[in-house]
Amino acid sequence: MLVVDDDTTVRDVVRRYLEHAGYEVELAGDGETALRLMAAREPDIVVLDLMLPGIDGLEVCRRVRERGSTPVVMLTALGEEEDRIAGLQIGADDYVTKPFSPRELALRVSSVLRRANKAYEPRVVRDGDLVLDVAAHTATLDGTPLQLTTREFDLLAFFIANAGRAFGRAELLERVWGWQFGDQSTVTVHVRRLREKIEKDPAKPMRLSTVWGVGYRYDRCSID
Repeated sequence: MLVVDDDTTVRDVVRRYLEHAGYEVELAGDGETALRLMAAREPDIVVLDLMLPGIDGLEVCRRVRERGSTPVVMLTALGEEEDRIAGLQIGADDYVTKPFSPRELALRVSSVLRRANKAYEPRVVRDGDLVLDVAAHTATLDGTPLQLTTREFDLLAFFIANAGRAFGRAELLERVWGWQFGDQSTVTVHVRRLREKIEKDPAKPMRLSTVWGVGYRYDRCSID
């Protein structure tokens, strides 16, 4: 994994804790170095501080997402809600706020990696022109590949598997993210991103509807 933070102490503490947990860790102190290391060797996951000199963390995350689906866990300062939401909007999979427990970070990393490499039952899920291959972890809309993050794919697969049922944000956090506690705006951001990718008009969603006072519901566009 690649840990990107301009604070030497944070990098060293995170590296030692994650190596003790069994991970191979590379370090970068700025965005430019991080991108160079990723170009030379694609990491399995990136732990990324948003406040970096030069190329900031949001831009690094954006470029990671342009390259593919490498999971990203953001490090943000407590109270930087706008930056956290911005990171989720451009495709980060999870976040940890500073100051953080190294043990919590390791658990978050493990959770994201587990979901990214989840062994789905080989099957294809179809809803009209929307097709999810849960074995290959790919999705297409009208034959065009969708660029979904791991979290977005998991959320969409969960919704389709439970079409017609409304879920609250807290329940989605627990059942898709595996969190019993967390910032529920994370769900809102991911639903908005999914609508931008699967709806013809995100402002008037036909598939992923808001159920006022409850949460969200997926409605199939085709009849099985």
